[in-house]
Amino acid sequence: MGNRMTKVRYGVVLMLFITVIINYMDRSNISVAAPLISKDLGLDPVQMGLIFSAFGWTYAALQIPGGWILDKLGNRKTHTIGIAGFSIATLLQGFIHGFSGFIFLRIALGAFEAPAFPTNSKVAASWFPEKERARAIAIYTSGQFIGLAFLTPTLIFLQQWFGWRGLFIITGVIGLSWALLWYLFYRDPLQSKRVNKQELDYISKGGAVFDSVSEEKSKKSEFGLKDFATVLKSKKLWGIYIGQFAVTSTLWFFLTWFPTYLVEYRGIDFEKSGFLAALPFIAAFAGVLTSGFLSDFLVKRGFSDSVARKVPVITGLLLATSIVGANYVENTNLVIMFMCIAFFGNGFASITWVFVSLLAPKRLIGMAGGVFNFIGNTSSIIIPIIIGFLAKGGNFAPALTFIACVTLLGALSYIFLVGKVERIQVIGEAIESNKSA
Repeated sequence: MGNRMTKVRYGVVLMLFITVIINYMDRSNISVAAPLISKDLGLDPVQMGLIFSAFGWTYAALQIPGGWILDKLGNRKTHTIGIAGFSIATLLQGFIHGFSGFIFLRIALGAFEAPAFPTNSKVAASWFPEKERARAIAIYTSGQFIGLAFLTPTLIFLQQWFGWRGLFIITGVIGLSWALLWYLFYRDPLQSKRVNKQELDYISKGGAVFDSVSEEKSKKSEFGLKDFATVLKSKKLWGIYIGQFAVTSTLWFFLTWFPTYLVEYRGIDFEKSGFLAALPFIAAFAGVLTSGFLSDFLVKRGFSDSVARKVPVITGLLLATSIVGANYVENTNLVIMFMCIAFFGNGFASITWVFVSLLAPKRLIGMAGGVFNFIGNTSSIIIPIIIGFLAKGGNFAPALTFIACVTLLGALSYIFLVGKVERIQVIGEAIESNKSA
């Protein structure tokens, strides 16, 4: 390969970016198809609500088992099985003729998507030195905002041409094709034939965490209750768990209640709200990319991880509290301005996955990522219900205040619980901070 260092890791982050877009495509297609599904199958709003919620229950519940599977199978196999599984569940929704079938397949979709983000995080930790990792995480995480802001019109176009059944079938086939491509082209650094020694040395010396569970030796790795206890005992890890719940709480407000808030509580017509609802997602996209590149820039300038990684997250969570400002303005443009600032802050804080690879014991990154994502995604179940309860009297102000308080709690957890950013070391049954970090 010559003397020049290869750049295989850049292709890897592109693959992660595409994977995230496909994840969110298969999550959001139901929202596009819902009106026609409800009409064609005679489903009432209560049944549609249960169909919407089915994904979140299994997605959250299986985060920890998903992390365990990741640590057992490794990055390549876990993503291949997961992408293929949720793509089949998506495709089969195009053939459903009743309520129970949709519930079953949405449950399956959540189950197969559960290991996705822990796997993304572990791939990034395997391929990128610490000084480039936040940038990599920001790039692939931005795929979720690309999907939400820009992919919806594409899904609407597909449905107009092929119907709601064709929409599910086409998006399912796209996912299955990507699962095959992932299996054919992805390899961890030590198994890749495209990476040369210069790049391997560069990422290794920079703190990349090579997967200790190679595909040939995965059966030898065993995990038990002590490992699970390890990722639950650490105050540092609880700091990022709580922080992740705060980050995803704002996200789920925008995924569920934001359009309703604009239309029913602000009196904005549906067509105008459709355009306005896209602006905060664009702001979040800008936020996550800005945060990732800024964080890596600070690392290169010699700042510690405690500054370079924590400051963007804390700043983003504090910016997200500005959502409460919408309670004190009447002008629509000002309302959207506060929402854009808040969601920009949410995106700015979305490099949180970098802390899993920086803090968790190397052997348990997958399991810690599962707990991290499980606690974060309980917000998909809890937040929409609480908001509905707080807003039931016709006043949405308490709901926005609640979201602001949750994000403030997340910022405080990074300040007081995470503390100094250093890897947790396991010595026997004791958990100690690495004093040499």
